[in-house]
Amino acid sequence: MNMDDSIRMYALQNAVQFKGKCNPGALVGKIVGEFPDAKDNMQETMQAINRVAREVNSLSLEEQKQAILDLDPEYFESKKEAKEKRKEERKELPELKNAEVGKVITRIAPEPSKYNHIGHAMSFLINYMYAKKYDGKCILRFDDTNPEKESQEYVDAMREDVIDYLGIEVDKVVFASDYNDHLIKKAEELIEKGQAYTCSCKKEKMSLGRREMKECSHRSKDVEIVKKEWDEMKSGLHENMVLRLKIDMEHKNAVMRDPVIFRIVNYPHYRHEEKYKAWPMYDFECAVLEGELGITHVNRSNEFHSRIELQKYIRDLFNLGHVEVRQYARVSVEGAITQGREIRGLVESGEYIGWDDPRLVTLKALKRRGIVRDAYYELAKVIGMSKSNSVLDFSVISSINRRLLDKSAKRFFMIENPREITIKNAPEQEIELDLHPEVMEGGRKFKTNDSFYIEKKDFDDMKNMENIRLMDCLNFIHKENGELEFTNLSYNDFRTEGKKLIHWLPLEDNVDVEILMDDNKTKSGFAEKNIEQLEIGDVIQFERFGFCRLDSIEGGVYKFWFTHK
Repeated sequence: MNMDDSIRMYALQNAVQFKGKCNPGALVGKIVGEFPDAKDNMQETMQAINRVAREVNSLSLEEQKQAILDLDPEYFESKKEAKEKRKEERKELPELKNAEVGKVITRIAPEPSKYNHIGHAMSFLINYMYAKKYDGKCILRFDDTNPEKESQEYVDAMREDVIDYLGIEVDKVVFASDYNDHLIKKAEELIEKGQAYTCSCKKEKMSLGRREMKECSHRSKDVEIVKKEWDEMKSGLHENMVLRLKIDMEHKNAVMRDPVIFRIVNYPHYRHEEKYKAWPMYDFECAVLEGELGITHVNRSNEFHSRIELQKYIRDLFNLGHVEVRQYARVSVEGAITQGREIRGLVESGEYIGWDDPRLVTLKALKRRGIVRDAYYELAKVIGMSKSNSVLDFSVISSINRRLLDKSAKRFFMIENPREITIKNAPEQEIELDLHPEVMEGGRKFKTNDSFYIEKKDFDDMKNMENIRLMDCLNFIHKENGELEFTNLSYNDFRTEGKKLIHWLPLEDNVDVEILMDDNKTKSGFAEKNIEQLEIGDVIQFERFGFCRLDSIEGGVYKFWFTHK
């Protein structure tokens, strides 16, 4: 960049920063620092600075912003991402309480009843990252004690999410349902001690009793009767009967008012079929197994706050040791549907194409869109730092992902709404463009003549006598009579006089593309033939359109999923 170019860029940046008004004095230090020889003739340097400042100040704020984009199309995005990067680099997960290097054991505990979404990913990663931070271990425990909702399909999907997609290296994989005999024995220990009782109250009556802090009439049953009814429960009898833990019906925490710890489920289990009829409730299963598996630290979102006391109480009953629980902010994505029941209904009705519908924030959908692994790790650090619930805009996720993709994603041209143009006197050329401006030189070959495709919008926006450049190709002028006339090939000339930088395609050797957008609508167009080098799963950037992931190739049509801008 020569000195005139630098003066113009600095002047535009200064003007945009201060609401359209450039201060010439603010440019002097920048110019002298970049061009030390300018000090030798400060009078001439100041004249140049003042002249450019006047030109810039004559433009509206929007024209100034556009002028910056004409000189550097990525300027504002790069500035935003640089700021975000600095912010992220300052954040690391806080220290855990009572954590010793080499002795920390955390757990990832999904219920295989639906597909994981981004909130689950945060829980998985925060627990895993803490295990790594302290050179400890991380156990993957499937909480599969609800036969009616769970299936092998979800187990397989979660393994893929956790191990393959997120890259979590677990030290052990266990299934809570495999411990059901042990959990039943633990319940029987409580029955024998008179600390648990069978109850056949309806849910409504049980809830009312908790609200009014009144004991249930079943609470005073003789232990022998409880043991008999418990045996019948295990056989599947008394379908509406449950086993309750005897604590305190006047406890200030409603969760502690004689909670249910076992219930009957007459439904085959995907793993154990008809072997069991009595299944533990989450708090009982979780508390016992975390003690038995030696879990030292649990990191969970603060929506489970009221359950912490109950789980500690259960562990204390069995002398299972202490588990440090650290809470972090519950995270949700603005406008996103995450409730499994709601998603299941949308999928079954055909309104959504599946659990990977591009409108969802399931990991299955985000993977297909092109969200890369490291983006989740960076986001987990942000979430793990906060204790205040937050609703994330998807732009936070896309900003992190964009910064990561920008380092390596190949660049290509794609035209959505083509307009054929002829540029008078344009020479025939054989040119080779870079797959990436910094890390992949060359790799995109074109043969051009005087005819091109450009976006219809770019054509409609052309102004008389405006100097325009086809990216990395040639310069032309839009004449008053409507003709487009070649001027030269020099990029430096365009930087001095040019107004617009647009992408293009030759008329021949293009490839049909379809792009499924994040609103589930499809955009069609064609892209340069060089995309034929791509493999399924590659995430690339279509210049001036956005990042996209190649999902499939069908009948010669390259089908992409839109990632984000």
